[in-house]
Amino acid sequence: MASLSRALRVAAAHPCQSPTRGLGPRNLSSTAGPTAEKSVPYQRTLKEGQGTSAVAQGPSRPLPSTANVVVIGGGSLGCQTLYHLAKLGVSGAVLLERERLTSGTTWHTAGLLWQLRPSDVEVELLAHTRRVVSQELEKETGLHTGWIQNGGLFIASNRQRLDEYKRLMSLGKAYGVESHVLSPAETKTLYPLMNVDDLYGTLYVPHDGTMDPAGTCTTLTRAAAARGAQVIENCPVTGIHVRTDDFGVRRVAGGEAQHGSIQTPCVVNCAGVWASAVGRMAGVKVPLVAIHHAYVVTERIEGIQNMPNVRDHDASVYLRLQGDALSVGGYEANPIFWEEVSDKFVFGLFDLDWEVFTQHIEGAINRVPVLEQTGIKSTVCGPESFTPDHKPLMGEAPELRGFFLGCGFNSAGMMLGGGCGQELAHWIIHGRPEKDMHGYDIRRFHHSLTNHPRWIRERSHESYAKNYSVVFPHDEPLAGRNMRRDPLHEELLGQGCVFQERHGWERPGWFHPGGPAPVLEYDYYGAYGSRTHKDYAYRQLLGAEHTFNFPPHQNSIKKECLACRGAAAVFDMSYFGKFYLVGLDAREAADWLFTADVRRPPGSTVYTCMLNQRGGTESDLTVSRLAPGPQASLLAPAFEGDGYYLAVGGAVAQHNWSHITTVLQDQKFRCQLIDSSEDLGMISIQGPASRAILQEVLDADLSDEAFPFSTHKVVTAAGHLVRAMRLTFVGELGWELHVPKVSCVPVYRAVMAAGAKHGLINAGYRAIDSLSIEKGYRHWHSDLRPDDSPLEAGLAFTCRLKSPVPFLGREALEQQRAAGLRRRLVCFTVEDKVPMFGLEAIWRNGQVVGHVRRADFGFTIDKTIAYGYIRNPSGGPVSLDFVKSGDYMLERMGVTYAARAHLKSPFDPDNKRVKGIY
Repeated sequence: MASLSRALRVAAAHPCQSPTRGLGPRNLSSTAGPTAEKSVPYQRTLKEGQGTSAVAQGPSRPLPSTANVVVIGGGSLGCQTLYHLAKLGVSGAVLLERERLTSGTTWHTAGLLWQLRPSDVEVELLAHTRRVVSQELEKETGLHTGWIQNGGLFIASNRQRLDEYKRLMSLGKAYGVESHVLSPAETKTLYPLMNVDDLYGTLYVPHDGTMDPAGTCTTLTRAAAARGAQVIENCPVTGIHVRTDDFGVRRVAGGEAQHGSIQTPCVVNCAGVWASAVGRMAGVKVPLVAIHHAYVVTERIEGIQNMPNVRDHDASVYLRLQGDALSVGGYEANPIFWEEVSDKFVFGLFDLDWEVFTQHIEGAINRVPVLEQTGIKSTVCGPESFTPDHKPLMGEAPELRGFFLGCGFNSAGMMLGGGCGQELAHWIIHGRPEKDMHGYDIRRFHHSLTNHPRWIRERSHESYAKNYSVVFPHDEPLAGRNMRRDPLHEELLGQGCVFQERHGWERPGWFHPGGPAPVLEYDYYGAYGSRTHKDYAYRQLLGAEHTFNFPPHQNSIKKECLACRGAAAVFDMSYFGKFYLVGLDAREAADWLFTADVRRPPGSTVYTCMLNQRGGTESDLTVSRLAPGPQASLLAPAFEGDGYYLAVGGAVAQHNWSHITTVLQDQKFRCQLIDSSEDLGMISIQGPASRAILQEVLDADLSDEAFPFSTHKVVTAAGHLVRAMRLTFVGELGWELHVPKVSCVPVYRAVMAAGAKHGLINAGYRAIDSLSIEKGYRHWHSDLRPDDSPLEAGLAFTCRLKSPVPFLGREALEQQRAAGLRRRLVCFTVEDKVPMFGLEAIWRNGQVVGHVRRADFGFTIDKTIAYGYIRNPSGGPVSLDFVKSGDYMLERMGVTYAARAHLKSPFDPDNKRVKGIY
C-alpha cells in the first residue's frame, strides 16, 4: 500500500493519478462489491450492502394505509427522529428508506462526537446525543451501539485559537462538560506520537468519543420498533400528496412510494443529500448543496491505540482513532460539488481527488510525524450535504403545513442527531421544540434566498471552507452579499459605512473614517480558478476585527455611541420587517398574538412580545394601531375595521412572518398579513438634540404634549409623507421615520442638513448593540429566545396578565408565575477593562449558575456589561433576594473577574432621557 508521503509526491507530480489501486467510483450494493483495499471503517455495513439492489425485490414489509407521521430517510436523523417520536408516545410512526438503513451518506461518516462548540444550544444537543448513544439505547435494548469514549483533543497553533478553546472551556463549566487546557508538554505526555513543537496549547475533553453509524442506527430502529414504530426499507418515495383546506392553506395529505401510497398529515424530510429532491415533490425549497467529503484510513500505527481523536483546526484536519489506525480528513477551500445528485447512488463512493486532499495529508504528517511512513489502507470519498450557514435545516416548511425538515447537517448528522431528533419530535408533536432552535429553523432564511442558486452555492462553499476557522464575535460572510440593499445603501457607502449582512440585507455596521469599503463579488478565496481580490478594503477591515480583544475600530464605535448620548445620531434601520395586519378579525388576532394590550386608539404604538404555547418568546416588536381608510397609500393599505402596523427586527422578519401566519391559520382568523418590508425605509434619529433637528424637518409639533412617547403620526418631512413614531431602542429621546422607498434619500439628506449644526452623525448596529445593552433593552435571539419567557427575561410589564382577555402562551406564564421562576435574566457590570462577547461562565458564591448570553462595552458608563440567565443550584426559585444576595464572578477564557449584579439598567434607570429630561 502507498504511504501518506508517497501520496504527497504523486499528487504533486501527477495531480490526476491515484497513489493506490482500485479506488474508482463504486456502487457497493452492486454485485461487484468492494475490493479488499476498500476496508472502510464499517465492514458490517459493507457486507450487508453487497448483492443485487434490494429495491428491485420490493419493500421489506407492506406499507400501512395510514400513519400519524412518515419519516423519509433511514440515516442518522431519520432513525433518531423515529426513535424520539416513539419514545414521546407517537403511535403509527413509519420510516421509509429507499434502500437500506444508512445507505446514503450516514454509512461512511467518521462518527466523531465533540461536546464543546461555540453555541450553548449545540452543547445541549450534543449532550443529549451522547446520553442516547452511550447510555440510554444500551439500557433499553441490551445492544451496544459501538460508542467508544476515547476523548477529544483540540490543537491550538496560535494565540487566538487557544483563546477560542478557553472560551469553550468556560462555557463547558456551565453545562458540566469536563475539559482541560494543556500545555505542549502535557499534550506530549497524553499523546506521545504528536509533534508539539509548534503548539500554543490544546483543549482536552476526556468524555468525547466516537460513534458507529451502523450500530447506532440499528439500535435506534430496534428501540423504536419496540414502541410500535415501523421501518420499511427498499421503499423509494416518489411523491407527496398535498391538499388545500377551506382557507387556502396547503397541507400534507400523504406520500406516494414506488410500491404503494400512505395517508398521513405529517411528513419529515430526513433525506440528506437527496432532501432537495424530496422537497421538490412537495413544492418546498430546501437550500443545500452536495459536496464530496473525504478521509483516508491508514495502516496499523504502533502506539496509537487508545489515543484521543484530534482536531487540528489551523491545519484543517482531523485524526480519528480507528482501532490501531487513524482516519485522516478535513475541510478544504476547493471542495468538489456533486452537481447532478443521483437517486441510484447507494452505499457509493467517489474517486478521491488527491490534488484536493493533499493539504490534509500535509497537516496530518506535521501533527503526527509517524504518518509519513504509514501506509494507506483505504480511501473514503462520499457525498455530504452542506447549507448556507453551516447549520442544519429543521422545522415546518413555510410553504406546506405538516412538511418538516431534518436535513442539511454539514457532516455532523451523527453527533447532532440525538439532540436534533428529540427537538424535531417535540416540534412535530407540540408545534415547537423544547430548546431554542431558531438557528436551525428553516424560517431563519428569507424566502427570496432559499431558491437562489448563486446565494446557496456561494454561502455553502464559504461555510464549508471556513468550518475550522476561529469563530470571532464580529465576523461577517464574504459570500452571497448584496442580495438585498435598502435605498440608502449607496449614500451610506460613500460615507464610509462598513456593512453587515443579516437576512440577505446589507445593514450599516459602523462607519470607517478611511472612506468607502464596498463588498465585492465573491472570489471563492481563489479556488476554482477565481482570482483573489487584491487590496480588498472590506476584507482587510474584517480581518482586523478577528480578535477576542477589544476590536481595533473600537474608537469609531465609541464616537458613534457618545454622539448619540451627547447630541444625536441617525441610524438606517430600513432592513426592519414591516407588516400590516388588517381585516375583519384583525382585532381578535392581535389580542391573541400579542402579550400587551393593543386595544389602544389609532395613533398609539405598543412594545409587546409574541409567545408560543409554552410561554416562550417568539418575538418582541412594536405594534401601531392604524385608523381605517378606503384609500390605499404608500404608508397604509386600504382596510375596514381594525388595522395594525408591525415593526420587527430585520434579521428575524421571516421568522415573525411565519409565526404570525401559522397562528392565523391555526385559529382561522379572517385577516390579511401584508409584507411592506421592501417598500418602506426606516430612519431613526436618537439623542438629546433629536427634537430640535426634526422640528426643522417635520411639519408637526414635536413637544411632549403634542407628540408623547409611544405614539405615531403621518407627517410631512422635506415635502414627503412619512410615518413618524416617538420611540427609542437606545434609551434616548428620539423618533423613527418610516419612509416610502422613493423618499428615503431626500428625507435622509434633509435630516443630515438640519443636524449638521447640532453634531448629528451616522451610526450603525455596532453602536446600537452597545447603547441598547447599556440601557437594558433586550435583543431577540440573544437574551430573549423561544425558550425564554417574558417573566424570566424581565419583561412582565409587556404581559396583560391582569386582563381577562386571553393571549397565546398566557396559561404557561400563569403557571410559571405561580410556581416561581427557576431562572432569571440578570445584568452584570465588570470594573476591569476586559472585552466580553457572550458564553462566559457566571459564578455565584463559588458555584457556576449560568452563562452570559450577550455582552458588550458600555461607553457612557465605561464598563463591560453582560446579561445572562442564572439558576439556583438547589433547584429552587430564583427570587430577587437570591439575585441580590450573591457574590458574582464572570469567567472569561479561564480567568474570573468580579462582577456586580443589577436589578435595573445601570444607565438612566429612571428613564428620564427617554422622556426628554436631560
